[in-house]
Amino acid sequence: MRRLIIEEPYSRPAKWSPTLAWFALVVTVLSALLIRFGRIDYQSGFVAMGFGLAMALIAVGLSLVAFIRIWQEGRRGFASAIKGLVLAVLVLGYPAFMGLKAVTLPAINDVSTDTEDPPAFSRSRAALDARGGRVPPDVSPEARELQREAYVQIAPLTLDIAPEDAFPLVRKAAENLGWQIVEAAPPGGRSGVGRLEAVDRSFLLKMPDDITVRVRPRVDGTRIDIRSASRVGHHDLGANAARVRKFLEEASNLALAVK
Repeated sequence: MRRLIIEEPYSRPAKWSPTLAWFALVVTVLSALLIRFGRIDYQSGFVAMGFGLAMALIAVGLSLVAFIRIWQEGRRGFASAIKGLVLAVLVLGYPAFMGLKAVTLPAINDVSTDTEDPPAFSRSRAALDARGGRVPPDVSPEARELQREAYVQIAPLTLDIAPEDAFPLVRKAAENLGWQIVEAAPPGGRSGVGRLEAVDRSFLLKMPDDITVRVRPRVDGTRIDIRSASRVGHHDLGANAARVRKFLEEASNLALAVK
């Protein structure tokens, strides 16, 4: 006598979850690569990346639905649901970390060590060409107040050496940090102020940010101010403050090394 073995039905959400997660991974990585290597404009690239992240969220939802059906109805597909969930979490992990920064950090995209009189960006031909003709706009008092509240440690760097000796350290610090130096005007003239213009790019997407450093004489030495402004977006996720801190630390270390 034959026995008829009836297999439990396979959960359809479990089946589709890894498929959508793989699709999300491909779309997200491809859009990131296109942005990084300048093969697509930022707006289109971020739209494509957002689409990939949306697919990853749907994959997570399908996995959760699959878990419920597997638990309640005894359907098959638990391993497939786990696979889809893990892939989707991999896609969403870094964006989720950035989202946490967006929530906890102020919505600003321009940071300066001098919030009362920020260094002005050069309007020379070389500087404008490097910035694509763009000059970072002035920052509102409200935004500067947000900076002061969030980044109390951002302050000018004072050195007890002459501006002529401090300027090479400023340039060396920029070079050590891998910045693209656009223009460098040593201290001199009636005001004795020096200036350095540079461009730095984010690690992952290579998005450009503009930097200007001002070197001014003091009675007891030199004051160095730096301003870093994002070229894209209204929220820098803390990138400009981190860049300013790295520069101040590098310049300070170089100054200590020459003493």
